[in-house]
Amino acid sequence: MSPLVQCSRALAAALFLLCPIATLAATPAPAPLTAQDTLELQRIAAYLNGIRTMTARFQQYASNGISAGEVWVSRPGRMRFEYASPSPITLLADSENVYYWDKGLNQISKYELRSTPAWFFLRDPINFGADVIVTRFDHAGGFARVTVVESARPDAGSLTLVFSENPTVLRQWTVVDQQGKTTTVNLSDLQFGVALDPKLFQYQGLFNTPNR
Repeated sequence: MSPLVQCSRALAAALFLLCPIATLAATPAPAPLTAQDTLELQRIAAYLNGIRTMTARFQQYASNGISAGEVWVSRPGRMRFEYASPSPITLLADSENVYYWDKGLNQISKYELRSTPAWFFLRDPINFGADVIVTRFDHAGGFARVTVVESARPDAGSLTLVFSENPTVLRQWTVVDQQGKTTTVNLSDLQFGVALDPKLFQYQGLFNTPNR
């Protein structure tokens, strides 16, 4: 089985966030944004750029069921997902590449980070400028939702970020894969500005399970 097929079968939002996705059939249209929308998107971008390190627990909802685990982020460029048992998966982004480790099969696959949807969240700086298309931006029930695709690859899938308002806090993301399947990750127990061991995001440290 190829690594990309393994990614597809996992149906994990974190996994889709960190795996290349193929072309969709139709180019999404930009959302009509007001001047106020543009100002609010600038505030969201400023909030995201203020996140340098982050840890959280996540719960994932996909067509194959519910799973959970922990995530560590060190911007720019670095992220690590540890799935709780029985999932054997660890995902690691080290600023250049993404490593997908299946502990059950003892196999590691490698991808270029720039080719994955995670690049939007891990790049520095984050902005909603010409290199992305905002296809949705709305408010409901105390939450703001923004959906983006890459301008250079508008058919290559979408990433939706959900924020609680007052104060603005990242709470959820949703990735739509090349087959139109939707997978959502909810974040809880978020901590920002924490000291993280750089080895968490090094390929050589992939085989060590971090202690939280």
